Amino acid sequence: MRRAAPWSVTEVETIVATYRQMLVAELSGQRYNKSQLNQALMERLQDRSRSSIEYKHRNISAVLRDADCPYVDGYKPLSNYQGVLVEAVEHVLLGSELFDRAARFAAERPAVDSAAPADDAIIVMPPEPSRPRQEINEQPAVYERKPLKRDYLAREAQNRELGLAGEHFVVSYEQHRLKQAGHDKLAEKVEHVAETQGDGAGFDVLSFESDGQERWIEVKTTAFAIESAFFISPNELACSRSYADRYHLFRLFDFRQRPRMFCLQGDLHDHLWLEPNSYRAGVREAY
Repeated sequence: MRRAAPWSVTEVETIVATYRQMLVAELSGQRYNKSQLNQALMERLQDRSRSSIEYKHRNISAVLRDADCPYVDGYKPLSNYQGVLVEAVEHVLLGSELFDRAARFAAERPAVDSAAPADDAIIVMPPEPSRPRQEINEQPAVYERKPLKRDYLAREAQNRELGLAGEHFVVSYEQHRLKQAGHDKLAEKVEHVAETQGDGAGFDVLSFESDGQERWIEVKTTAFAIESAFFISPNELACSRSYADRYHLFRLFDFRQRPRMFCLQGDLHDHLWLEPNSYRAGVREAY
């Protein structure tokens, strides 16, 4: 079987342009026909199969994920992309003012409380690791071109209305869970600690197990995809380590459309890759 020729720069830029059209529409809340756009793309890329185009879309999603950007729903990130794709994504998509405005709008727009969860169908398995273990723990043997980080996830993390809506959702879920188990009195004691005590506790919601043991829940909410990175404070990490027997992290995703979440229990150092983001600094006295 003849091996397909490498994608040319023109082909790569063509598919990135179509991907950009889908992503901007999605971020703006505009309806679009994914099948129709892909059919038009196949007519322009006549030597590329439907499956190869699908894989390339997923590669583009991986570039965007690694740049801390939203990506098209349904195109799960597929790593092992080449430098030429990174360059095309940065030039054609990330360099677009239209995309930038759409991404900032999606990250910053207000949110309201979602309907209370009716059952455990909102609970899903955590995503597969977004970075290979050897890439987390070791220096890579060969330099691979990575996209420059953007601040869209950081902007969303500062979206107070979205964060509060996620916390309220978890409070409702925990009350529902306890009532369903016949523990109405425990359900009444569920507390939104981030509101009643402030942000310094190391977690957002105080809930309970069926036996009455406390369940401390830190809530991280995104309107973007399940694989999107999130931000966690040293205080939250320390709290998870010191109180691993009661600590839970609930990661809500796709919050505006169809809220779901995965849960991590115990010391978060055991579950997460951690990338230093910034340092608090000041000029120190000279010796």
